[in-house]
Amino acid sequence: MVYVAFSEAVIEGIWYKVDGWSLLMIAIVSGFLLAIVILFNIYTARYFGFSKADEITIVFCGSKKSLVNGVPMANILFPAHLVGILLLPVMIFHQIQLMVSIGTTLR
Repeated sequence: MVYVAFSEAVIEGIWYKVDGWSLLMIAIVSGFLLAIVILFNIYTARYFGFSKADEITIVFCGSKKSLVNGVPMANILFPAHLVGILLLPVMIFHQIQLMVSIGTTLR
């Protein structure tokens, strides 16, 4: 699903519609939103007294559903020619999630 949505966006010329400044702003806002979600998950897990292993699981799993859930919903809610451009922020957010997850597991 993700590959199809991204491919359709490329075919529609998404990289000609979105400039570098917009991509940077999307990445900054996505990073900020991800930080909020991760901090919320950390402090919620600690508030309820979960173990360190459970806290790690909560933080890791608590923010990983954006692209998997977003693509099917976007396909249902929006016309096919708009899905690619609408999913661009979700695709960028998902990539930041993956990079943060990999970075935290390596430390």
